[in-house]
Amino acid sequence: MTSLAHRLRRTAAIAVSLAAGSTLTLTGTATATATATAHSGNPCGSVASSAPVAKGLYQTAYSERNHVLWATSSVGEPPVTNSSLVKLDPHTLKVEAVYRPPVTDPETGAVEAVYGIAVDDEHNTVWTTNTRDNSVGVYNQRTGKRLASLPGANHAREVVVDEKHNLAWASSFADGSVVAFDTRTYKEKKRVTLAGSSPAGMAVDERTGTAYATDFANDRIMEITPRAKSPRLIPTGDSPLSIALSEDGRTAYSADQAAGTVSVINLRKGAVTKTVPTGAGAKSVATDPRSGLVLVANRTTATVTVVDPRKGTVVDSLTTGANTNHVHVAHGAAFVAAKSGSGPEGQDLLHRFPLGH
Repeated sequence: MTSLAHRLRRTAAIAVSLAAGSTLTLTGTATATATATAHSGNPCGSVASSAPVAKGLYQTAYSERNHVLWATSSVGEPPVTNSSLVKLDPHTLKVEAVYRPPVTDPETGAVEAVYGIAVDDEHNTVWTTNTRDNSVGVYNQRTGKRLASLPGANHAREVVVDEKHNLAWASSFADGSVVAFDTRTYKEKKRVTLAGSSPAGMAVDERTGTAYATDFANDRIMEITPRAKSPRLIPTGDSPLSIALSEDGRTAYSADQAAGTVSVINLRKGAVTKTVPTGAGAKSVATDPRSGLVLVANRTTATVTVVDPRKGTVVDSLTTGANTNHVHVAHGAAFVAAKSGSGPEGQDLLHRFPLGH
């Protein structure tokens, strides 16, 4: 257990990382442009396409069912009045539609701002974390209509969907809980609370129904099996903010924000087997199921580091621009949200790196 001062420092850090920066601007006609990208190896394509999408660009998720990339954007401190769920073409990065969350306070114009995101293709929905409103949202993929707002996720950061078991798992950072909602009825199905914990990143193994959450304050992973009443605790790196699983579900990878590393964790043994430096402010991690490579978005160094987890070595470094926020691998590409504000109207950029194999 870390000291109280250490926990407070980390809590403040994650609050800053959740907040967006300034007034939101969206464009429905963003055009992807080819951008040269620095590489040390060649597991990824030599050219990335990039497009200005929105101010406050946060996370992305891909729908295989609809062949659509979804993104969230939110800007500023409460009352947050500028937030959107954005629908994009995954090849061109062109914005196809923009959906505004419902207003929660007509007097201030505050909306139910969206941050974390996951796609449920089984039920054709998009799930979001409404961090400022302590809730989780559900949207229709076809119409963009908000279908439900589910309370009880206090300062929710991330959400992940287990389509096989009809569950959406959300991290309730502020009260030490991980909450599962039924993706058919939107009812709360399970809640696991660990006093003193700060659940942040989420992942799920659909074969076993086991959910994983990083405990940002205590340098560990919470493993929640379907029948468990309390989580199994697995140590990891310093301030783990994001988590991903290997294709076989036997290994977890955590992006350790304070350490600037990715930890490789043997889940059976419950131990870190490798620690690989990636860059300051490691914030998001994703795996490429085809190659087994791990990608880590480093906010401070403005890069995405590509790691071979078997060898514990860095094989590539991708330059993304300032404030790299999130990396998501889908459909043979890595999608990287960078809160650089470098678009023509000050928008943040979304990059698409083809993954070579």
